[in-house]
Amino acid sequence: MTLVQLEYIVAVDTYRHFAKAAEHCFVTQPSLSAQIQKLEEELGVKIFDRTKQPVLPTEPGLQLIEQARKIIAECASFTEMVDSKKNILTGELKIGVIPTLAPYLLPLFIQAFAAKFPLVRLVVNELTTDILIARLREGRIDVGLLVTPLNEKGIQEDVLFYEEMVAYISNKNEAYKKNYVLATDIDPEKLWLLEEGHCFRSQIINLCELRKSSKEGSHFEYEAGSLETLRRMVEVNDGITILPELATTDLSTEQQKSIRHFQAPAPVREVSIITHRDFAKRRLVEALRTAIIASIPEKVKNNTKGNIIPI
Repeated sequence: MTLVQLEYIVAVDTYRHFAKAAEHCFVTQPSLSAQIQKLEEELGVKIFDRTKQPVLPTEPGLQLIEQARKIIAECASFTEMVDSKKNILTGELKIGVIPTLAPYLLPLFIQAFAAKFPLVRLVVNELTTDILIARLREGRIDVGLLVTPLNEKGIQEDVLFYEEMVAYISNKNEAYKKNYVLATDIDPEKLWLLEEGHCFRSQIINLCELRKSSKEGSHFEYEAGSLETLRRMVEVNDGITILPELATTDLSTEQQKSIRHFQAPAPVREVSIITHRDFAKRRLVEALRTAIIASIPEKVKNNTKGNIIPI
């Protein structure tokens, strides 16, 4: 039994496909299959049911794979301990970030982090919350940056900051005349929303209590894939959208005129860094957390827990 063989069975379990697992491990499929078969023969147990598509672990295989993940994590911890004794930070950190956070948070810290830790390779993927959590559990990413609380078993949440949610209002809209807005000031028929799958969409629905609106659901008529699209739709057409605070920091003076804050206590979203209970790259994750907190604007850094809008 070798560590490489354990990595191969974990890869197959993750991708449920021998060819994709081999590609991930940078080996040929015959080589990966041969090593797994050799391990199965050595253990006297079939780890995978190859008659199923996608490939599925057998019942004993599930337990072996779970233990393999723990062994691989412990090996990574061992390597990290050695690097710590040498006072160096190196390795690869795979990060998942939700789309409503990535364009605004990543530019704040990526360059500084790379300059400070030149031996660390960051691999970043934009993922919706559900996919991010699934990949974190599968070990396909090491850490997630997203909105909490999640209340997911086995997922550790470490709050980074609280981001205020603000209204972005067309100058054609009645609410534009107000200094501060209430959720009740927002006409659901003129509210621009993100498409299904974004947690920020569900937060807006909770904030504006849209479930209590018309049964015909016409407030879901306008949907977009990004916050930038929503903002542009407000500027060109009548209407309102909700933006997270970081998405407003680079707006022009003219665009800033369209921002209205909610009456206190201001609604906020809780942004956290999350890891799986078996994660190993603790020093890398801590370095990432420190870099993010150092990079965010003081106003955001000083926001309090206050009125957290649930996902």
